[in-house]
Amino acid sequence: MAGMIQPDPKAPCPCGSGQQHEACCAPYLAGSAAPTAQALMRSRYTAYVVGEIDYLVATHDETSRAQVDVTATEAWSRETQWQGLDILDVVDGGATDATGIVEFIARGVTRGAPFAQRERSRFRKLDGRWYYLDGQARREPVRKVAAPGPNEPCACGSGRKYKRCHGAAG
Repeated sequence: MAGMIQPDPKAPCPCGSGQQHEACCAPYLAGSAAPTAQALMRSRYTAYVVGEIDYLVATHDETSRAQVDVTATEAWSRETQWQGLDILDVVDGGATDATGIVEFIARGVTRGAPFAQRERSRFRKLDGRWYYLDGQARREPVRKVAAPGPNEPCACGSGRKYKRCHGAAG
């Protein structure tokens, strides 16, 4: 897919697990089956970060895969500065489960607008592979800071200082 970013395999995985990318989401993006619903959720977030839209489509449940707007998904992936993923809750979704739920907050900035998307996603396992079914999303309020100083928290909610986030030259 055009615009795909190749992350450093030794760098921390974009999903925020704390593991190196090569030991975390990279094998799933390369075709290995994610062992849990949470692993699939994390790899899907990473797919958004790196622009691996084919993976997002392939891991979407077949019952609603045709409804995925590939063009819009690709644009959102490319136009967003991804800033982190927080897993809030996991219900089932283990290696021996057939269904699971993962609740998360994904943070980023799209075309200058910061967001914190909170979603409670449903997953199902079919023939040994996990698939994203659907999710209930709502926007989290984003902290507003009027003219932040360089050492103040960034208004986007990333938890980083403004000078290292949206105040960074680039």
